[in-house]
Amino acid sequence: MRKGRLEAFSDGVLAVIITIMVLEMKSPHGPTLAALRALIPVLLSYLLSFVYIGIYWNNHHHLLHATQHINGATLWANLHLLFWLSLIPFTTAWMDESHFQSWPVAVYGVVLLFAAIAYFILTRTLISLHGRDSTLAKSIGRDRKGKISIVIYAAAIPPAFARSWFAGACYIIVAIMWLTPDPRIERTVAPPREGNA
Repeated sequence: MRKGRLEAFSDGVLAVIITIMVLEMKSPHGPTLAALRALIPVLLSYLLSFVYIGIYWNNHHHLLHATQHINGATLWANLHLLFWLSLIPFTTAWMDESHFQSWPVAVYGVVLLFAAIAYFILTRTLISLHGRDSTLAKSIGRDRKGKISIVIYAAAIPPAFARSWFAGACYIIVAIMWLTPDPRIERTVAPPREGNA
């Protein structure tokens, strides 16, 4: 099957997720900058979640750019990823309202962990479809960054019950790791420059 509808649907879902997060934010109760001080935790958690959605959108775009076609397994793997990403607004709001208490921070980590696992499954499904010698498989390689992310999430969740700030710091570290999409995909599928043609 062609990948166009999958890309369009995924883009639409991610846009809705960001919209929901924005709508969850409440305006300050006063007309001064001091009124914004109480909203700093809300703004920080929104920023982190926005960055995560942006990271997934960016890497998903790169992944599908290296993809030639999809199948039914790909559709389900993609829906699995979108399911976990769709829970980010809920867990973000829960962290805001609880002021980063242990359970909400841990559950936020669980959602990030399962989203990372779902993305890993999606990449493996696409590689299985295209073959080990495909451009996609060569672009992904061993996917060390994806595996390391899963390990960091899993390691960060238990300490959230003692020190939620530590778990939050781990989530930020993973986000920083993924801010730049994997350049291997860009190098592998980039069209030749005019001077090299």
